[in-house]
Amino acid sequence: MELLLSDIIKENEGRICKVDPEVTIEEAAKLMMAERVGALLVMNEEWVIGVLTERDIVYRVLAQGGNITTTQVHEAMSRDVVVVKPSLTVHDAMQVVTEKRFRHLPVVSGGHLIGVVSSGDLTRRIVAEREGVIDTLYDYIYGTYPG
Repeated sequence: MELLLSDIIKENEGRICKVDPEVTIEEAAKLMMAERVGALLVMNEEWVIGVLTERDIVYRVLAQGGNITTTQVHEAMSRDVVVVKPSLTVHDAMQVVTEKRFRHLPVVSGGHLIGVVSSGDLTRRIVAEREGVIDTLYDYIYGTYPG
């Protein structure tokens, strides 16, 4: 049975780190630090309107000589947000993050945000799955596989 994004969302307990578009970059960076995350979903009520990443802060604010105490999140956020369904498989989601070069995928069901899956979440699951296959094959080859 293939692992779905809904399974990862359950494991993460639907944790969503979000920020208002009018918040300053300084406030957003402090939230990122407190939550120990590299990105925040920028939300306008219930709608995802962007993603603010550490890279956005560096490239679009600091490198441009911007002021973190006056620049607002909506001025620096990435607007090209791709959302996915919870029924997407981990492998298909990994293909999306690889092709689109995103690190965070908002997961939406019935028009509502239910969680976020990171490329790290996906990588950990794929590695764990592959390690399980390797262990099973090892046991089979050396005669310790339950049979």
